[in-house]
Amino acid sequence: MNVYPLPPADLKGEGMTSQRARDRLVANLKDSGIRDPRVIDVIRNTPRHHFIDQALHSRAYENTALPIGHGQTISQPWVVARMTEALLEHFDAKQGMPQKVLEIGTGSGYQAAILAALVPQVFTVERIEELLRQARRRFRQLGLTNLRSRYDDGKLGWPDEAPFDAIILTAAGDTIPSRILDQLGPAGVLVAPVGSPSRQTLIRMRGDGQGDFIQEELGAVSFVPLLGGIG
Repeated sequence: MNVYPLPPADLKGEGMTSQRARDRLVANLKDSGIRDPRVIDVIRNTPRHHFIDQALHSRAYENTALPIGHGQTISQPWVVARMTEALLEHFDAKQGMPQKVLEIGTGSGYQAAILAALVPQVFTVERIEELLRQARRRFRQLGLTNLRSRYDDGKLGWPDEAPFDAIILTAAGDTIPSRILDQLGPAGVLVAPVGSPSRQTLIRMRGDGQGDFIQEELGAVSFVPLLGGIG
């Protein structure tokens, strides 16, 4: 099930970044409604402090979003867990697992690393070159070999690799860009925040296999805006 290697010894952390700190975070996530043991185990084993600046390491295992520069954030752990869980739930109902997942908005790389622990292939797109450069270094240090990244306009998706079994967006737009939705397989699932900066909702769109999608609302969230172009 888990293709994600355990963190190298120098990334395991100590004190506020120790395994004990991660265990406290996991207990918090469970209390907040996260139930999938696969998601819980991956978050427990993933060194979140590796994805943020050293100055913020003492806050790495708080259940809160943190700045990563360029006006972007690393998402709240509960949101990462819920989005990942929502994706897997769709396939559990079909007694299968997604084989190929697209993420729009690499950011720090944390969500992509969580996904890479759970599915065979992850493709992630980032529009800010410096953030992608840093994320790629982190992926290499963690030994993630089933993850490919691309510097491009996220609103374009990754058409050369479509269709995808699942797509996750980590930034919010008023709607889901049609070019991204077109890259979702007919029986796939898309999880994304949608709405204005002042009011956003996490949605899940499930394909019925016949070309139609069923949309569900999963709760209120807060994400950075989904922007086009590259920067």
